[in-house]
Amino acid sequence: MTLSVIIPVKNEEKIIEDTLNKLNESWLTNIEHEIIIIDDYSSDNTANLIKNNKSNKLNIILKNNLKSGLGSAIITGIDNSSKKYLCIYMSDMSDSLEDLKLYYETIKENDSLNAVFGSRFIKGSRISNYPVFKLFLNRLANNLIKFIFFSKFNDFTNAFKIYKKSTLIKLYPLVSENFNIFLELPLKIMTRNLNYKIVSINWYGRKIGESKFKIKEIGSKYIFTLIYCFLEKILLKKK
Repeated sequence: MTLSVIIPVKNEEKIIEDTLNKLNESWLTNIEHEIIIIDDYSSDNTANLIKNNKSNKLNIILKNNLKSGLGSAIITGIDNSSKKYLCIYMSDMSDSLEDLKLYYETIKENDSLNAVFGSRFIKGSRISNYPVFKLFLNRLANNLIKFIFFSKFNDFTNAFKIYKKSTLIKLYPLVSENFNIFLELPLKIMTRNLNYKIVSINWYGRKIGESKFKIKEIGSKYIFTLIYCFLEKILLKKK
């Protein structure tokens, strides 16, 4: 059993076909895999485009989200996955499929690893099409998190990471409802002192469609997750 790729989608009719076609042409088709797409109540033609896609080399599993929200979509994907390793990959293709290969090869070669985290802000990495204000907030938030948790990692908020599924199950319950789940997962790995590796990755930014990330709506959710994981860290130390 090898790799599950979870792709959450919501109103991605402008890009989902291109994403699936790129996956169909990639190295993924050479290994045992499953592409688990979680539709988060799309109101456009996203679901039909997935059902009718001609990417015949891919093992695509389409599921509806159990309740609205990106966090719930990720949990639904985890619960429906069946492979040893699990990667979260966003449908906008901001992240490189070659970096996904790097993740997979890295975690597969070292069975002691519970996760591999990519950073867009270390030597060897590259970013493009990142709005200046969002980039400023990203670095401010990530450096604050790094300081609070005494971590060497500096890119918590990026969704794109790979885990052992068995490790993710040990992190339950997951409480984040939105993008903040991408903060909750690595922080829980760290508060439990689980083994992970950091590698440099590239990030290209969304070129088609509209980002679902809204700073005003999501900021408070990140603060909630930060406090939750910090309190959990304290409680785990007392055990």
